[in-house]
Amino acid sequence: MMSLAARSGAFSPYMQATAFTVAGPLKALVPGVVVKGEKILLDPKKKFLCRETLTGQSPKTGPAVTVSINGCAGVRFAHTDVKVPDFSDYRRPEVQDPNKSSQDSSESRRTFSYLVTGASTVMAVYAAKTVVTQFVSSMSASADVLALSKIEIKLGDIPEGKNMTFKWRGKPLFVRHRTEKEIATEEAVNMAELRDPQHDRDRVQNPSWVIVLGVCTHLGCVPIANAGDWGGYYCPCHGSHYDASGRIRKGPAPLNLEVPYYEFPDEETVIVG
Repeated sequence: MMSLAARSGAFSPYMQATAFTVAGPLKALVPGVVVKGEKILLDPKKKFLCRETLTGQSPKTGPAVTVSINGCAGVRFAHTDVKVPDFSDYRRPEVQDPNKSSQDSSESRRTFSYLVTGASTVMAVYAAKTVVTQFVSSMSASADVLALSKIEIKLGDIPEGKNMTFKWRGKPLFVRHRTEKEIATEEAVNMAELRDPQHDRDRVQNPSWVIVLGVCTHLGCVPIANAGDWGGYYCPCHGSHYDASGRIRKGPAPLNLEVPYYEFPDEETVIVG
């Protein structure tokens, strides 16, 4: 294919001729126009700076050369000899034969795909479960914190009719050893008279022992044991009176003293927490 590049001027068609040749499947490239000159402007031994030479895929057929009187030159290559990569190493043996239908091996390939997908899913679920377990475990209390969350009290050190105060989780803990008279009195209380109705047997596991938190339910003050109008606990801050079961009987406190979780491993020991 020949093309003529014209510039302004009357003699421009005679001053420059440009030839572009594209290789075909039947014959190699040949120069379309050759203009002889005293000096060769194009060195065929020097590699051309183009995409093909940079990637090592330069064509083997000859280039098309443009030569003109004013010294301009251009080169164009055909891309019919670029090597296509071979992906045989990445393809399954069942589908490498172009003359064989891939439907014949579809069942085996589908089974393999399902197997790989199922195994990957099981591994992903197990990994996710491990990560979640580790994350939740990291937020749980450590061994030293759990040790401080419980307190063991020797009941033999508390005489009958007395109250002892212990520190548990940063709060005062009242442990009261009640007398038979106090037990009978608290069990006979009329529930209709209570602001926060609760029977005595619902607040104790052993009638002889009352275990409550020493925090007033009004504003969080610490009541005084063995005081008040009912001989239980008395908060002097605002005048809340509690009986020997820790139930509010008079004053601004709205609720009874809190009963923590505790258990008796034996008759002489109680573990709170």
